[in-house]
Amino acid sequence: MLPVLKYNGVVIAKNIEFARTLLAQSLGLMFRKNMPHSYSMIFTLNKPSRVNVHMLFVFFRIDVIFLNEKKEIMGLSQLKPWVGYKGMENIKYILEMKAGTIDMFDLKIGGQMEFNSRG
Repeated sequence: MLPVLKYNGVVIAKNIEFARTLLAQSLGLMFRKNMPHSYSMIFTLNKPSRVNVHMLFVFFRIDVIFLNEKKEIMGLSQLKPWVGYKGMENIKYILEMKAGTIDMFDLKIGGQMEFNSRG
């Protein structure tokens, strides 16, 4: 079964890409021209950490969702191309999604995300 991303039980992305290696996490969405529909890049960290997300060489807006170890939403951000930046503490997963996803699915801090992190 292909991995899907759910928020409070509702599927919000069916096209999942995991960034687990240092290289994949460093590159993220850099140099891509767009983001597919129903897509999420999920960064999986080894342990909860301080994280920084930047938008250098990213050419489109994105929504970023920060999760703790329990996959609960700890922070939400909408970042602009080139100039966007957000840092957070104690984060285990970072989800990068198409701009507008936060509003479309009414994502809230404390909400529960679900996905198979081994996907």
